[in-house]
Amino acid sequence: MKMNTANMRGAPSRATVQTWARLVKASQTIINGVESEVQGAGFPPLDWYDILLELDRAGSGGLRPLQLQEKVGVAQYNLSRLMDRMAKAGMVDKGPCPDDRRGHVLSITETGRAILRKMWPVYSAAIQRHLGVKLSEGDLQMLALLLGRLTEQR
Repeated sequence: MKMNTANMRGAPSRATVQTWARLVKASQTIINGVESEVQGAGFPPLDWYDILLELDRAGSGGLRPLQLQEKVGVAQYNLSRLMDRMAKAGMVDKGPCPDDRRGHVLSITETGRAILRKMWPVYSAAIQRHLGVKLSEGDLQMLALLLGRLTEQR
């Protein structure tokens, strides 16, 4: 598929600006709706779920903070405070890094795994209500393809 390269250095086209505005609004609307349902059910914020999921996927070796930051897209200064809160809640362990005595490794606890398992049914149902029922399966596949192009590393 041909990319729109006609105006790479100039101002964005009207279609580009309109797409940008709609993408931002759609993203905010869906995330806010899902977040509201998940927290309304008594669970922590979605950022916590994403972090727990990545730590669970990492297995027993855990992740260094920079690795986790890259996977979830949370700024370093936010991640540090978030890890402190999650450790205090018993969901994350901060252990010493075997390769670097100054650093540490983050890993999920059994409490964190339990929250992850309990959260998913509420989270997935909210995703379905705020996104899945609004588009056909073909539309969802096309949107996933297009959004994938936007997030590809060049």
